[in-house]
Amino acid sequence: MQLETRPDVSIPGSLESAQAKLLYLYLREWPDASADELCAALDVEKGTVLSIARTLRERGYVERDGGRYRLA
Repeated sequence: MQLETRPDVSIPGSLESAQAKLLYLYLREWPDASADELCAALDVEKGTVLSIARTLRERGYVERDGGRYRLA
């Protein structure tokens, strides 16, 4: 019998906001997303996405390159 392995879906403990956790998890599964793609996929206003992404960048979890975001 072979045991199934589950992917690591851990979230950094310092992320308190549900929306920040959601954005982080989205980028784990679909890296290299634009702010517009994140807005559409997560059904979140662009200002909110940009604010969350900025906070995640400041904490070293996300990086931005040419208007696209991915996990650091």
